[in-house]
Amino acid sequence: MRTRAHLPLLAAAALAGAATLTVPTTASAQSAACAGYVGLTFDDGPGSGTTALLNSLTQNGLRATMFNQGQNAAANPALVRAQVNAGMWVGNHSYTHPHLTQQSQATVDSEISRTQQAIANAGGGTPKLFRPPYGETNATVRAVESRYGLTEIIWNVDSQDWNNASTDAIVAAAGRLTNGQVILMHDWPANTRAAIPRIAQTLAAKGLCSGMISPTTGRAVAPG
Repeated sequence: MRTRAHLPLLAAAALAGAATLTVPTTASAQSAACAGYVGLTFDDGPGSGTTALLNSLTQNGLRATMFNQGQNAAANPALVRAQVNAGMWVGNHSYTHPHLTQQSQATVDSEISRTQQAIANAGGGTPKLFRPPYGETNATVRAVESRYGLTEIIWNVDSQDWNNASTDAIVAAAGRLTNGQVILMHDWPANTRAAIPRIAQTLAAKGLCSGMISPTTGRAVAPG
């Protein structure tokens, strides 16, 4: 859950162009076979692992919600654009990843509002979804979320990738997902990137496809 150094902008730009061509075909092929949808989410980006993660997701026909830290979005705007161009959705994960329930309302407001602006400035649109750091929330946090029109998204399944979970364990966690549920993963662990092809296979075997998270219900639904 640390900030990662940014990648060369040319690499991100190249990925963005390639991903734009890949996603529509894959999404169309998937739609006919979907018995349900799950929300794949990746926290803490964008950073040094983002390009490889996006490559793996697009190559395996998966879309995801990227809960970006504002400071990382501000430092790596090309990677935010690459996320969008690869067909991902971008959410707000605070600016500096503090324990928000220990902060004043003014600080919570700053963390959320600055991230909204950083993501918008980077070309990621205005987020509609917010994931509080560590999944910690209270009435103050929810009041600020409401002020910015954000829906709070926690998770149903924790992959434990932040806790050095093995690739096998991350794949097994994804296998526990059912229709509408959301899994917590992160942008930076190598084991998570290695798990992506097998996650795609596991979901396909269950008739599940990767979907968007509805700002209305907080559940995974069909994209679009």
